[in-house]
Amino acid sequence: MAKTAKLYRMVMDKHVCPYGTKSKFLLERRGFSVEDHHLTTREETDAFKEKHGVATTPQTFIDGERIGGYEALREHFGAMKDRGGKSYRPVVAVFAVGLALAVSLSLAMFGTVGVRTIEWFVAFSMAMLAMLKLQDVEQFSTMFVGYDLLGQRFVPYAYAYPFLEALAAVLMAGRLLPWVSIPVAFTIGTIGAASVIYAVYIQKRDIKCACVGASGDVPLGFISLSENLAMVGMAIWMLARAL
Repeated sequence: MAKTAKLYRMVMDKHVCPYGTKSKFLLERRGFSVEDHHLTTREETDAFKEKHGVATTPQTFIDGERIGGYEALREHFGAMKDRGGKSYRPVVAVFAVGLALAVSLSLAMFGTVGVRTIEWFVAFSMAMLAMLKLQDVEQFSTMFVGYDLLGQRFVPYAYAYPFLEALAAVLMAGRLLPWVSIPVAFTIGTIGAASVIYAVYIQKRDIKCACVGASGDVPLGFISLSENLAMVGMAIWMLARAL
């Protein structure tokens, strides 16, 4: 017997509720035949809310029982995940995309992967992390001065950091102006590594890392340390090549 659900969602000329669209998709993916009721005007939407005593739409009904909105529907199907707490997912995503770009470019240009792949991987990852920080420099700087040794003593450094990281990344990707990129990457990487070691391994603090700016809740720890050590390693490698 086919499973049926009733969905009431806003579908207007100038607004289609995204949560309603996702609710319909989720129901169909779960094998439901959806009776899709469109609320096409503000008056119709308000009347529906008043009738059912709800504050928001969409609303889903299964077997005559009101399930609720999109998040309630996900919870009903056991699809909810705890989105609170810290996660390394944003940093892992950056590194994964950086590696994929580096490998793709290496294969396209050289037909193989090698040292240049590693250089691009580090440079692309640095560039993407800098981009995330640059989305909200004010919020990044607030998080950054919470643990960075230089940022705590000289606040302008916290504002300059994402620009310096982006500059070093772009120059390193093209092996341009090594006399600029090498000292910048080495300096910010060394200070960053020392700050993480002091905050995490000496002070034993459990705090949020500013490495992805304000867009994620990444714990300060090994991956943050690895990011800084990668910058230091890249600077040393490029210096060795230049000598």
